[in-house]
Amino acid sequence: MVGELYLEFHRGTYTSQTATKQGNRRSEHLLREAELWAATATVRAGVPYPYERIEEAWRTVLLNQFHDILPGSSIAWVHREAAETYARVAEELREVIARAQEALAGDHTGQASAGVVFNPTPHERDGVPALGALPSERVGAGNPDHAALGPDPRTPGGFVLENALLTVRVDERGLVTSILDRGGDPEDREVLAPGQPGNLLQVHQDLPNQWDAWDVDEFYRNTTVDLSEADSVTPEPPGEGAAALRVTRSFGDSSVVQVISLAPGARRLDVETVVDWHEREKFLKAAFPLDVRAHESSSEIQFGHVRRPAHTNTSWDSARFEICAHRWVHVAEPGYGVAVLNDSTYGHDVTRDVRSDGGTTTTVRLSLLRAPRFPDPDTDQGEHRFRYALAPGAEIEDAVREGYRINLPVREVPGDAVVAPLVAVDDPGVVVESVKLADDRSGDVVVRLYEARGGRARAAVSTGFPASGVRAVNLLEEEYEEAPDLLTTADSDGSLRVSAALRPFQILTLRFER
Repeated sequence: MVGELYLEFHRGTYTSQTATKQGNRRSEHLLREAELWAATATVRAGVPYPYERIEEAWRTVLLNQFHDILPGSSIAWVHREAAETYARVAEELREVIARAQEALAGDHTGQASAGVVFNPTPHERDGVPALGALPSERVGAGNPDHAALGPDPRTPGGFVLENALLTVRVDERGLVTSILDRGGDPEDREVLAPGQPGNLLQVHQDLPNQWDAWDVDEFYRNTTVDLSEADSVTPEPPGEGAAALRVTRSFGDSSVVQVISLAPGARRLDVETVVDWHEREKFLKAAFPLDVRAHESSSEIQFGHVRRPAHTNTSWDSARFEICAHRWVHVAEPGYGVAVLNDSTYGHDVTRDVRSDGGTTTTVRLSLLRAPRFPDPDTDQGEHRFRYALAPGAEIEDAVREGYRINLPVREVPGDAVVAPLVAVDDPGVVVESVKLADDRSGDVVVRLYEARGGRARAAVSTGFPASGVRAVNLLEEEYEEAPDLLTTADSDGSLRVSAALRPFQILTLRFER
């Protein structure tokens, strides 16, 4: 299969009722963490696995994915109930996570400052192994970089945020005017298009011809207001070594506060956004015009990504003026790519324009908020929090890694233990999506992974616990005739090493017998 069955209708459902969409996204990642740490605590510390609590949470989250709940096209009562439900799910799963991590973290008696940092992502992070944990004093110990914030000598009232990889300039209006990528080869590269600021908030009139919460019509672009003036631009106190600026803006009956930050050693610019939204029939977007000649964009979907043209050469291409993505959108020219990441946004648009200097600007925009009147006249009114980021120089596997990181923050709990991961994979393009115990309560460990680049791979999966055998199973954790061949070797400690060939975007579920 190539492409997608793009519905040329109901594009507003990617964005309407932001709180419901955030509840879904955050619940999915809490479920991942709950399964991972509960399984690890069972294997490492003998803590009983909370089958009933996790299954009930899954049922609740999946129920709320029914239309018209997740699409945001239900009446107000439905979304109030969804918010209450997501809050209960979050509380339940955080209790599961905390119980498991406390059992794994070890003794902290007499060590008031001791802590253990848990990394739930499928990639190493600041020295913490993927799916494992380290004492806090060992986190980031091998990274000598630091981030700095200072005045911009080129722009009165402007600032420069800088680490070893990026130099970011923010002017007196709080607009990002330059992102210089110094981590590339062979020379520094400006990421933003000439004369076009990044992280530009834009407000559009949003008056679809019908079906307010469902639809966004292309003519919304005919009216654009750039939020280019700031109430204040002030340095933030350094947090965990990051350099940061706070930008406050007012518009209409609403306001927005953004913290733009650059962490030590990060090839990523983060934007924390709080919007107090009181607009009606408006559409809020955040734009990043990039100096990249991209023919297409790649958008994350479940277990992979889909490519879409960035041009409008055909009626089909023109119809995709609003697109859906999960944690990231990636655009690239040969040899260089950029990813735009998010923690709770699904709607996006990608456009391409030829500049007067002969260069090409590819603009990626995130759809943050809408304000339809029907069927809920108070859709999205009130305060909302978002986090999104720009990752220069990113390949697809970098976008995958950073997408997990922005959605799965580390957790620190008192203790002094090193928690070895239950599984490790030797290829960063093969991603561990789930680690859990088998649903049949046999105690077997189930590991689900997928090939994320869209190419072929051969990966070795190593267990960090004794296993008596392994077999490939389907998504229901049952044996099936088309199961791939596995090459398995056992170490002297009883752990297993499994090698398997994966096709592009192939999902592989391994069941390890304990």
